[in-house]
Amino acid sequence: MTQAGDFGAVGDGVTDDTEALQHAIDEGVGELLLPRGNYRITRPLVITLAETGRTSICGESGTATIRMEGPGPAIVIRGTHAGTADPASFQPGIWERERLTMIRNLEISGQHPEADGIRLQGAVQPTVTGVLLRNLRNGIEITERARNVLISHCHIYFNTGVGIWLNAVNLHQTIISSSHISYCRLGGIRVEKSEIRNLQITGNDIEYNNNRAHKVPDADAVPTAEIYLDASEGSIREGTISSNTIQATYSPNGANIRIIGQQFESNGKVGMLSISGNLIGSQWVNVHVTAAQGLSISGNCIYSGHHRNILLEDCSQVTVGDNSLGHNTDYGVARELCTGVTLLRCRDSLFTGNLLQDCQTGQHQFPNAPELQRDALLELTECRNITVSNCQILDSAPYGVRLHDCQEMMLTGLAIADRREPPLQQVALKWTGIAENSMVSQCRFAGCTQQTVDSPVLPTSSIHSP
Repeated sequence: MTQAGDFGAVGDGVTDDTEALQHAIDEGVGELLLPRGNYRITRPLVITLAETGRTSICGESGTATIRMEGPGPAIVIRGTHAGTADPASFQPGIWERERLTMIRNLEISGQHPEADGIRLQGAVQPTVTGVLLRNLRNGIEITERARNVLISHCHIYFNTGVGIWLNAVNLHQTIISSSHISYCRLGGIRVEKSEIRNLQITGNDIEYNNNRAHKVPDADAVPTAEIYLDASEGSIREGTISSNTIQATYSPNGANIRIIGQQFESNGKVGMLSISGNLIGSQWVNVHVTAAQGLSISGNCIYSGHHRNILLEDCSQVTVGDNSLGHNTDYGVARELCTGVTLLRCRDSLFTGNLLQDCQTGQHQFPNAPELQRDALLELTECRNITVSNCQILDSAPYGVRLHDCQEMMLTGLAIADRREPPLQQVALKWTGIAENSMVSQCRFAGCTQQTVDSPVLPTSSIHSP
């Protein structure tokens, strides 16, 4: 272990320590220790692993700060591995010189509007742990190629760009865990233009990643999300979003989780993803998915979507099960928007075992945006081969479930009721358009002011009462 002072770094917050720290790295010292202090740098510290060999940077128990006063990342880890994670694909020397670079136990803060935190490119087994990244543009950027990335126990806080940005990267086997990622203007974790496999996001607190705290003029409408997975270019498969707290403050067209695929019949380029066991709440849409194939949304507590809790568009092979969709009663009915699930042009999917309970559906209005009006807690339009079963849909209005131009549908074991006094639900089940090869069975409808089922297209013979 070599201390930064051995190469002339001062750490007084005034002296430019860039040359001293880069000199230590270039000498191949192995682990570079930064004792307590403020290390001012004006250009990136670059670890070129093929030249320096195995190199890590460690702060002294979180007491050291790197202050980046120039543009670009404070630390760049640059590797050369071009293979996969298969041990046979590693070229001679990669294990010896480039594996397991660690950045740990220090703070990186930005003192320049274009200052970033850490950039990983071409790296294998880079590990970032115990790091505070704040007042930067982007906290951590992963680009070009990476394998076996670990990011854990970090605080990524109040950055003008993205907290963790997977940008044009070919990335396999990555875990982001046990970290606090919040107040980043363009998203907490964001994937764009990348080829992703085996991405695990687990046990994090990911909150308030939008413009509200930054107050950048005319930027409120820039779409953002706590977790933003964009496969409109590239692909994203084999991933888990589990056991996180994912909350926000409302931003127009924002989402807690936003997943975007490609509009191709055979391959949407995003899927084989599990969203399970999370607390997800308070955004325009809580979970918004477009063109995914193979997705499980299960065991989550989802609340307070200003537009919808779950919005699925052009998706297939999706299971939505055993979720609680409601509202936070701590804040009172007057302030709370609650639930609503919409499926548009989806097929071959299951919606089962969910509880949807609204607190003011039928009362809140969008007078300046009539296209955002909800007809029901559960809405399906132009869907095919969807089974909706064993759900409770409570206190909706004007309808409990609304279907239009849907076929090969199975609705069974539903309890659709309005228990309010007076009730606001007019009809439990409203179905228009087409309803070919569909069936409604063993459902309980209650609290309707008009009739239980209103459908000119659903044959009476296909409705089986309990």
